[in-house]
Amino acid sequence: MSHPLRASRIVEQDAAVYRRVRSRLRRLAEGLTAEDLAAQSMPEASPGKWHLGHVSWFFEAMILARRLDYVPVDERLNRLFNSYYEALGERVERAERGLMTRPSLDQVIAYRDEIDRRMEARLAEGLEDDLERYLFDLGLHHEQQHQELFLMDMLNLMSRSPLDPAAYAVEPRESVVEACRGGWVSFEGGLSEIGAGEGGFAFDNERPAHKVWLEPFSLAADLVTNADWIEFIDDGGYRRAEFWLADGWARVKAEGWTAPLYWREEVAGWSAMSLSGRRPVDPAAPVRHVSFYEADAFARWSGRRLPTEAEWEHVARTDAGALSNLTGEVWQWTASAYAPYPGFRPTEGTAAEYNGKFMANQMVLRGGAFATPEGHARPSYRNFYYPHQRWMFAGVRLATDGAQIEDEGAHDAFRQDMIDGLSRRVKALPPKWFYDAEGSRLFEEITRLPEYYPTRQEAALLRRVAPEWAAWFGAGAVLVELGSGASEKTRIVLDAATALAAYVPIDISPTALNEAALRIRAAYPGLKVLPVVGDFEHLTPPPAEAGPGRRIGFFPGSTIGNLTPEAAVALLRSARAVLGEGSLFILGVDLVKSPEILVAAYDDAQGVTAAFNRNLLVRANRELGMDFEPEAFAHVAVWNPEHSRMEMHLKATRPMTVHLGKLAFRFNGGETVHTESSRKFDQASVAALAQAAGWELEAFEVGPDPAVGLALLTA
Repeated sequence: MSHPLRASRIVEQDAAVYRRVRSRLRRLAEGLTAEDLAAQSMPEASPGKWHLGHVSWFFEAMILARRLDYVPVDERLNRLFNSYYEALGERVERAERGLMTRPSLDQVIAYRDEIDRRMEARLAEGLEDDLERYLFDLGLHHEQQHQELFLMDMLNLMSRSPLDPAAYAVEPRESVVEACRGGWVSFEGGLSEIGAGEGGFAFDNERPAHKVWLEPFSLAADLVTNADWIEFIDDGGYRRAEFWLADGWARVKAEGWTAPLYWREEVAGWSAMSLSGRRPVDPAAPVRHVSFYEADAFARWSGRRLPTEAEWEHVARTDAGALSNLTGEVWQWTASAYAPYPGFRPTEGTAAEYNGKFMANQMVLRGGAFATPEGHARPSYRNFYYPHQRWMFAGVRLATDGAQIEDEGAHDAFRQDMIDGLSRRVKALPPKWFYDAEGSRLFEEITRLPEYYPTRQEAALLRRVAPEWAAWFGAGAVLVELGSGASEKTRIVLDAATALAAYVPIDISPTALNEAALRIRAAYPGLKVLPVVGDFEHLTPPPAEAGPGRRIGFFPGSTIGNLTPEAAVALLRSARAVLGEGSLFILGVDLVKSPEILVAAYDDAQGVTAAFNRNLLVRANRELGMDFEPEAFAHVAVWNPEHSRMEMHLKATRPMTVHLGKLAFRFNGGETVHTESSRKFDQASVAALAQAAGWELEAFEVGPDPAVGLALLTA
């Protein structure tokens, strides 16, 4: 017998999840005209009005109609909103869906509202069995699929107008584009398991989990960009048959392909249609809207190949952080045909037609796109399309057999800093390279350690002063946070400054930035969140979408202490120039205190800071192909009274040689790499720093011991 309280909670959770998932498509449709959502005739896309009705029909047909006494809302809608289910009767073919002028948009919305009412009543009774539970989850994921399809089809509609209309002022996105890393990441191969296990939701085509053998392979760290594709075009890529499969070449000639879908060659260069209208092609952005045939031809032209879906999933499960934009930007074509896994069994009942019957003549894509709803994709997710189709948000990541060593400018900034730092007489590396995904995670763990006081003390001090300082901001202000990390302290400022127009977090770690931006968006739905992947030592102005309000710089965490005095002045001077006259700047600093407290904070008893320090070497091995032995380096934390700073070092425990490509770096036993300095301040030194950079120290607040400080600077 189930526990009534637990059953009640499940019912409430089901209803809440249902409402949350269903609300997104409605939001995407808001602001579009009835004509946008209705009138179109396209062979591969469907009108937005049809999507709104179809996903509702799915819940009606798959769940509500399971009961024998169920009375449909309108039996005529079954034919109109049925997509491809032969067992559920006749249907309107896809190319003719846009020719249906009835029901009106208002009638479709009324139908959707009625299905929502009936579904919530059904959920209040509790789902009946495991199959109904699966069908409910399937319906939610089906809805999310159509949320992305809605945007794909809307773009296809807009592209057909010579007016180049925009569906949205700003392209709807779930995450920011991650910065490129350069080069290749190699994998040993061997026996690997792919496919979804029994726990959690997965489509039937993702199961069962099974073993596959992988030969050694490498994947490009980054997606193919528009600049790469322009090189392909300029080299005759669409005119040279030797790069193309026979069917692909026939399609190129028959349809006159000369560039990705929606591209147009202008006098000033290439432009592309987007959901926010026609825009110049951004050379640095990942290429979109290419078919499998084009992806395969580009790979051949490059002397590479496309990854198999097993290779892609192996990487996603074992080392996802090694690649940029593995998910969240474009679906990535694989070389794998869409076919059943060994032991595949379709879903029971009518939903058996969901995936299995399409397992012929299609190719698999992996990953997820900028429009894929948050939480929808997963490593085992198998998207699939016909090889000629291009209207999807599809792009390319290259693969190659065996290990790939790339010395042609790969990982330029990290690689150059590594070469420069290890070539010095006293070896040193910039601390900004600590913060890959694992480094960011470890640092968040450090902030919760009992020895590490700065985060707790600064947060407490910020809660005390933020309400008073927020009064200085004015309406429509823009908060620009440097090195945002997890953005946890930001919430204190956001809660105090309710009149803010926008929040612009800047961070070098795309993963940490994306996660933080998504959390802030969810917690503050009325606030513009405009994340920027970048190095806060080389600032650029906030995006124009932020608005004209007063700029408020925010640099907590005493990160200013990690910079040399010269670099700290340069950063604050750059921030003043970027934020502009009349701007404010909130600066967090750690204060001088007893060496015992300081050393303990940087050398905790649990060894988390040591792992954080060594992770820099792990990252160098993964991203630069180096051969550090991280455990052969001891973590060292010392107080340097002469320079008023804490220092972290990695000390070689024995003589060794470390390689970066053809370069070799010799370590003597006991030799160190200086990885971080954290300077400590007092009010006088903060005032001097601010003045040197062109700021005035307006206020300086100190918290209780172990004390940290917050400075309010004015431009």
